[in-house]
Amino acid sequence: MEPSRSLAGRRALVTGAGKGIGRAAALALSAAGAQVIALSRTRADLESLAQEGAGIQVLCVDLADWEATEAALSKVGDVDLLVNNAAVAMLQPFLEVTKEAFDRSFSVNLRAVLHVSQIISRQMIARGVAGAIVNVSSQASQRALQEHAVYCCTKSALDMLTKAMALELGPHKIRVNSVNPTVVMTDMGRINWSEPQKAAGMIRRIPLGKFAEVDDVVNSILFLLSDGSAMTTGASLPVDGGFLVA
Repeated sequence: MEPSRSLAGRRALVTGAGKGIGRAAALALSAAGAQVIALSRTRADLESLAQEGAGIQVLCVDLADWEATEAALSKVGDVDLLVNNAAVAMLQPFLEVTKEAFDRSFSVNLRAVLHVSQIISRQMIARGVAGAIVNVSSQASQRALQEHAVYCCTKSALDMLTKAMALELGPHKIRVNSVNPTVVMTDMGRINWSEPQKAAGMIRRIPLGKFAEVDDVVNSILFLLSDGSAMTTGASLPVDGGFLVA
């Protein structure tokens, strides 16, 4: 059986589903037969997603708001699969990092993952289901990058949160893993890395000599959610063309 077939009929929640990797993951899960709840803080993105993916349920909330998140997720019903994709990248030189950027980055990239995962895991445990969670991390969790001090720290912390979650949720038959992509050619990625000299400098550090496409990341997410990875938990899966081995 193909791993993706085990996704059919399961209910999946995807955060940060309005754009990029999250949007593509929501559409791919829906195409694989999952019932998808797509969460974003941007209503216009959710409306266009609902038109593109028939049957996708949408949920508009800012995950940095603890109370609003609690209220919104209390109404979503049963969830078997969770993709924690929502994140912000507020890039500043180390000497210019602001309190606002630090607090916003950690509240969305780390605290919200913990909070959403707590809510969903509790109901998985109450139902006795074997669930799966994938956290979308980054190669920046393991390598320092210019002007990424705060972002790197949030993703490094996310990798350790993934391991801690896997340790404590494993006995409840809930698997937790992360994917750690290099630069991904989302619309935002193409804009941020359109300057040839900047792009060439990064590509030189990637043995496969190219950036990741959205499908490269989504395929890894679907694998980690599926029964094809039934014995994998607490892992950080690089989707980086070899960046982390160089």
